[in-house]
Amino acid sequence: MVVAFVLAVFVLKVPVGGREAVAAALLLGVAGYALQGSPRMPASPSAAEERGGESAAFLVTARGKITNRTIPPTNHYVVIADGFARNGQTAEAASVLLAAVDEDPKDSDAWLALANALVAHSEGALTPAALYAFRHAAKADPKAPGPPFFLGLAMAQSGNFADAKALWGDLLARTPENVEWRPVLAAELGRLDAFLAAQAKASAPTATENTEPSEGPSD
Repeated sequence: MVVAFVLAVFVLKVPVGGREAVAAALLLGVAGYALQGSPRMPASPSAAEERGGESAAFLVTARGKITNRTIPPTNHYVVIADGFARNGQTAEAASVLLAAVDEDPKDSDAWLALANALVAHSEGALTPAALYAFRHAAKADPKAPGPPFFLGLAMAQSGNFADAKALWGDLLARTPENVEWRPVLAAELGRLDAFLAAQAKASAPTATENTEPSEGPSD
């Protein structure tokens, strides 16, 4: 998955020499997820089996890096929810964050943390509830890089590569050259471009297919 590769490189610092192998393995596993979940924000996420624990922990760490802020979130709800997410307790994390956004609907950090928790809980699927949270995170802080960055990751995981490319392209265009995480975004956008180009090439008809005459009806 694209998200796994980004986080492996950016968070786990996979050496340059090993990145191609990681990318090859992950791209083979990229597949579109069907949209899941309720079309409205749920009162609370499913209390069923906890899922996406490793992804949730990665997303918490990466969220602290893909930001223009120098001070980590101080909202006690977000701090508690991040602890749950790092332990794979994505349902509990989302429940805490629902209380956070209910208390302060303009808290972009809480909305983004909620969106990521919902994506992790649904094993990478961009559910309607997660999309709702991403949109509110962006609305609460239009200049924050986190909402478009992580929404792009979720879109790519769900197989919506074109929209992910557009979102990342716009974010890259408005990101200053000296921002620490900009090279990560540029590299992932380049890989996504290469992936889309490979897909287009694989699906394009060959010259033989274009020129081979069709058989007419037999007499």
